[in-house]
Amino acid sequence: MTTLAAPIRAKRVLPGFTLSLGTTLLYLTVIILIPVLALILKGAEIGPARFWAIVSSPRAVAAFQITLTAAAIATAFNAVYGLLMAWVLVRYDFPGKRLLDALMDIPFALPTAVAGLSLTALFSANGWIGAWLEPQGISVVYTIWGIALAMAFTSVPFVVRTVQPVLEDLDPAFEQAARTLGASELTIFSRVVFPQILPAWLAGCTIAFARSLGEFGAIVFIAGNLPFKTEIAALLAFIRLEEFDYNGAAAIALVLLFFALVLLVVSNRLQAWAARHRGA
Repeated sequence: MTTLAAPIRAKRVLPGFTLSLGTTLLYLTVIILIPVLALILKGAEIGPARFWAIVSSPRAVAAFQITLTAAAIATAFNAVYGLLMAWVLVRYDFPGKRLLDALMDIPFALPTAVAGLSLTALFSANGWIGAWLEPQGISVVYTIWGIALAMAFTSVPFVVRTVQPVLEDLDPAFEQAARTLGASELTIFSRVVFPQILPAWLAGCTIAFARSLGEFGAIVFIAGNLPFKTEIAALLAFIRLEEFDYNGAAAIALVLLFFALVLLVVSNRLQAWAARHRGA
């Protein structure tokens, strides 16, 4: 006579679904949803006409243009440098590799204000790097290039850490088969490797761009904060707060929030595409 074994129930890592979900939703509500809702409600008090007058003013438009342009420059740099760094960390073994890998997380741990001060000291006219660049007619501090440099510094880990695990999980059999067929290393990278890491690379670049749009601490020291020249949108919102113009600050912040939400949706779509791509 056979007996049916009792069904094996999967062990839960957390104490219970209800308690875990409730704690997570409480944290999400208090830390994220309530501040965002407060910002939206504050912006809604302005009214469409007043809101448009604030965000379309010449100074605000200039700030948005400078922010978007510098973020695009920083993202373009990180797209190349981040991919190259991830490739080096995954494909090569060399002395100091683990140290270099750890240094990639420095922008996460370093206060952004400290990063801004350090970059300003390095690239100023009498800094270590600036003293060499200035005689060549290249100015970094108090220019849009300084803003882009600060944005690139704070956002490069997003590209590296997004691409790196995908490169580590790639099956080397495809590359070996391509070499057997006589493909060059450039052909292997462009037609075998890069299509597989493309979704993750695009997702990392999107997150880096979103991070650059919201950067503040690392920029205020190196930018000089000159209206219509080096004033970013986050700084303009801060200035409006100091002037007790809460409506103006809320309107500018809502535009930045809109950009962030759009980029968040794009990033999630790209990550879902990457997951399906790896599964296929």
